[in-house]
Amino acid sequence: MTGLGRTRRILVVDDEPAITETLSLIFSRHGYEVRGAHSAEEAIESIAAWEPDLAILDVNLPRMNGIALAIVLQANRAACRVVLFSGHPGTQALMEEAAKKGNVFEILSKPVHPMFMLDYVSSLLSEPRPG
Repeated sequence: MTGLGRTRRILVVDDEPAITETLSLIFSRHGYEVRGAHSAEEAIESIAAWEPDLAILDVNLPRMNGIALAIVLQANRAACRVVLFSGHPGTQALMEEAAKKGNVFEILSKPVHPMFMLDYVSSLLSEPRPG
């Protein structure tokens, strides 16, 4: 819950439905309001009407990758925290390219243990936003 009494909202974006559904179920069972999306485009539609507090984004999405989505999300919903995760070794090059443009993100390696993800998200949401 936020100080305003609203349940924290988490957007889970992964093109593998089993991952999206599993993470969504885990977070909803721990009191979060969760929506899932299977592409960056679907996620952008979702955030237009629903303001997540945190987005968990797979880096390797079809068409628009998760890093590009993170940049769009931060430009449109600056208060939304972003967690990137990936199981692909080529992700580092994408991260470095984004960093050159001033977009620095942390990334978690798949597979991520559900309890670690819960703890990580809880700690991110408890920190005050910089600025």
